[in-house]
Amino acid sequence: MLLKISEFLKPKAIMMEIKSREKLAAIKEMVDHIVANKFVEDREKFLKALGKRENLESTGIGDGIAIPHALTNAVKDLVLAFARSSEGVDFSAIDGKPSHLIFLIASSEDKKSEYIMSLAKLSRLLRKQQVREQLKNADSPKEILDIIKKNE
Repeated sequence: MLLKISEFLKPKAIMMEIKSREKLAAIKEMVDHIVANKFVEDREKFLKALGKRENLESTGIGDGIAIPHALTNAVKDLVLAFARSSEGVDFSAIDGKPSHLIFLIASSEDKKSEYIMSLAKLSRLLRKQQVREQLKNADSPKEILDIIKKNE
């Protein structure tokens, strides 16, 4: 099965600028956005799963990127969301720098292989400096999706 990030990231799950500067507040802001857009069944269960995962180890992977993620039955399918922060959010990244590009991934427990593949694909895609720069400078959700489609 060939999993494409662009097929799971919906325009309504893209936030061009978030206000939060602290990781749990940023995660909550993203969750509220995708709950409002009907991507998540159970907000509390979803937040709890993400918080539990974040407590294990930070999902700030460096280079200005964070990928908070969780396996949870609060969602039916693979859910992918994106948020950008000009100021940056402190995700306790391994390089000590704030995260400006945040991808949130969640999947139901029966879609574990898709979940793992999406994490791997996203990590590979975001290793490319030009992709990170393009995502930082994009002007619309459509442009964000186009960048991902072109580079995945």
